[in-house]
Amino acid sequence: MDPLTPDDLRAAMANCSKGEAKRLNPPADLASTPWAETELLGWRDPKAPQKAYLVAPYDDRVVGLVLRTPDRVSGRPVMCDLCRTTHSAGGVALLVAPRPGARGRDGDTVGTYLCTDLQCSRYARRTTATAEVRPAPGLEPQERVAQLAERVSAFVARVLT
Repeated sequence: MDPLTPDDLRAAMANCSKGEAKRLNPPADLASTPWAETELLGWRDPKAPQKAYLVAPYDDRVVGLVLRTPDRVSGRPVMCDLCRTTHSAGGVALLVAPRPGARGRDGDTVGTYLCTDLQCSRYARRTTATAEVRPAPGLEPQERVAQLAERVSAFVARVLT
């Protein structure tokens, strides 16, 4: 992904109002993001704990999505739908993205299980498993990264259509 500024992030938001995008709190460590190793930029809003953001390349542009996070997360191991990493209890949760426009305002959403810290790009590159984090077995990191990019694009497409 190409480097992004806070203004780029706000302009990329596709499923919220312009006012909400303007109030978006960018990640504190945005300047130190390893852009060459980032298929998606995801972060939780420290000022609004039930809000998260996902920004990713899609159709020759960058698209950002506002996500709602649950009050509670599962107490059992769960696999992220994007990076296919299995986390111990609490590491994956069902996050929900409202669709753009009137449909989203009327409650139409798309949900998927995601790493709660939204660090899928980092997890896809892991070479070893731990008790807490287990990347998809049988695949090399470059294969997991390529599949992550495809799944992120498919998720964005589901939200936008």
